[in-house]
Amino acid sequence: MIDLKDKNIIVTGASGGIGNSIIEKLYQAGANILASGTRIEKLDELRGKHENIKTLKFDISQIDKVEEFIENSTQELGGNLDCIVNNAGITQDNLAIRMSLEEWQKVIDINLTSTFLISKSAIKKMLKNKSGKIVNITSVVGHTGNLGQANYTASKAGIIAMSKSLAIEYAKKNININCISPGFIKTAMTDKLDDKFKDAIISKIPSARLGEPDDIANAVLFFMFKSIKLHKW
Repeated sequence: MIDLKDKNIIVTGASGGIGNSIIEKLYQAGANILASGTRIEKLDELRGKHENIKTLKFDISQIDKVEEFIENSTQELGGNLDCIVNNAGITQDNLAIRMSLEEWQKVIDINLTSTFLISKSAIKKMLKNKSGKIVNITSVVGHTGNLGQANYTASKAGIIAMSKSLAIEYAKKNININCISPGFIKTAMTDKLDDKFKDAIISKIPSARLGEPDDIANAVLFFMFKSIKLHKW
């Protein structure tokens, strides 16, 4: 059993299916959790289900308030931050020749720029602790590309490359930074897909099924627990 007792963890995008599963797994492992999202009713549901989970409504598009958000969240957790899961993100799909600059910029700003700024602020806290873990939820389309998602795929590919750079910068400070790139996951969003389209997706998956939110949550739990021992050569 993975034990995260006394570990303070922030999870963004907590009100969605994947976010809910991540929080449930971390809660079961004993973590102290601050769940953040934009839908207050969903945050209230989380707090009602688990009394000691803290919640904070925050829209990550408010990039000028990110540092304040991390500061407030850390204080809510008792003044210390061990881990953060950057799960929040949006899509705004369109074919490239029809995609407006606003559609492009909004997705880049929310998915990529906000993830960078949240990570940057979290790293400042973690450097004081001399340890920390960041898990960024990206997407398989950040590796493959996808029709009608030039903005979304660029943002997710950017998160992957950014995370690699941050991991190199702070590995020697005992701060581990990793990405998880889900494919199609069974959530309320994919439940709305046309059956024919869903069957076409599943036909390309070796396991012949959509992923489950728990699959992603288990990967997050692994990265939260996994530690890297630094060796001097």
